[in-house]
Amino acid sequence: MDDTGMEGVPSWKIGGVLDSNGIGVVEKSKTNGFTAGDIVSSFNWPWQTQCIFDGKVLQKMDPSLVNGQLSHFLGAVGTTGLTAYLGMKEKGHVTPGANQTLVISGAAGACGSLAGQIGRIQGCSRVVGICGTDEKCSFLINELGFDCALNYKKKNLASKLKECCPNGVDLYFDNVGGTISDMVISQMNQNGHVILCGQISQYNKDMCHPPPPPPQTEAILKERNITRDRFLLFNYTDQYQSGIQQLSQWLKTGQIKAKETIVQGIENTAGAFLSMMTGGNIGKQIVKISE
Repeated sequence: MDDTGMEGVPSWKIGGVLDSNGIGVVEKSKTNGFTAGDIVSSFNWPWQTQCIFDGKVLQKMDPSLVNGQLSHFLGAVGTTGLTAYLGMKEKGHVTPGANQTLVISGAAGACGSLAGQIGRIQGCSRVVGICGTDEKCSFLINELGFDCALNYKKKNLASKLKECCPNGVDLYFDNVGGTISDMVISQMNQNGHVILCGQISQYNKDMCHPPPPPPQTEAILKERNITRDRFLLFNYTDQYQSGIQQLSQWLKTGQIKAKETIVQGIENTAGAFLSMMTGGNIGKQIVKISE
């Protein structure tokens, strides 16, 4: 909603049509690369029932990659899945057999839920999620196979995290920032890694993004030689295709599971967006304009 600071990702304009990642079906085409019936996607899809695109900004999608469930192109086999996969691959530094513990905040969201599963595939021996409801905790443990899940709204979060991570925290996939992240970082081991994916608790504050950590947390990062690198998916466009193929394979073989919270109707798009920003979703928040 504010200046994103990223080339090619403009902020929303007051009075303009809102947009987000989207997918649809071509009805008519004057471009050689597309024909009626093609499934296409764009990162800047307007929130409207019909639209005219410059064909250069569209990507043709192969439904076989998601077994026909097209919404996965917006989640597990799309930019969300790529963010989780490439974030872990490029910034996680997972070493199979090293007995590493991975903690994810915002763990029941679209990206966090995938990052935990991918961390396990890559070789993390323990995966711990932090989320906002007991229902989400149950989902992470019983459906996704997390070793432990904590509701941050309950008391004694720090002590409970220590119980879940008896050997400390090696990797932290950060989706939220703020006091939760300060607490996790305080329990991190020497030479650990923070994958700085999101800072949702800080987005409404008037500060630079990503916001710098407070002095006490900054001191821990320095003393323990913990990396805290901002991860931007757009820096890894050369790996998109191979990443999509890998995510598709994992989804088809059941190695990763993709949860969706689906709302019907364009009139409910704004409400779904606001619900997602306050944790109302489990997995990917999807709005279906039509069947």
